[in-house]
Amino acid sequence: MTERSVEPLTPQAADEPLVLLLRSGDPDAFASVVDGWSPTMLRVARSFVSTQASAEEVVQETWLAVVRGLDGFEGRSSLRTWVFRILANLARTRGVRESRTIPWSSVPAAGGEPTVDPDRFRGPDDRWPGHWTDGGAPAPWGPSPEASVLAGEVRTRVLSAIELLPQQQRTVVTLRDVHGLGSDEVCAALGISAGNQRVLLHRGRARLRSALEDFYRRGGTSEVTW
Repeated sequence: MTERSVEPLTPQAADEPLVLLLRSGDPDAFASVVDGWSPTMLRVARSFVSTQASAEEVVQETWLAVVRGLDGFEGRSSLRTWVFRILANLARTRGVRESRTIPWSSVPAAGGEPTVDPDRFRGPDDRWPGHWTDGGAPAPWGPSPEASVLAGEVRTRVLSAIELLPQQQRTVVTLRDVHGLGSDEVCAALGISAGNQRVLLHRGRARLRSALEDFYRRGGTSEVTW
């Protein structure tokens, strides 16, 4: 008897039990998604509107819209992507009213500032053009950066460095690397193309790495700077 391979569930199929619980009015299921997703939703909303209070109101309006619209949810995307799309639409509308928001769709997909300082590379007349200079090569991060970056002073430095990123880079990096959203979810939430999302994520991560390199070069005692 041969074994049958089990196809992995799509996000939409994996959502079905939760959607059924939410549609039935299960209070525990609703509390679980509200508690789990609201902090990230608040950060997304805050990137569009002028005050924390406005962002909180947008999140509340989103959950009301979710409750009203659950019966019409067709599962063409994951439930979370659908919720974040509603959030972004409401936040964007409020942001326009407040005359604060900068359209995410206006972010260029290419060009702009380099992600790594060009002075860190050898010039065209060098024997090894384009290679790292002696002082520009990436610094080692110590014996176990994967473990140490999640704890203590280094974690504090990472979070501080994220806060210093330009707004659009900060939002994308936070959603992807802090809250674990997928690229499709971020694009849907912010109304940006996949190319723009990749550019913003790459530039944000490059700035963070530069800050941590400086931190390790100075023996773990320096202030995070760009």
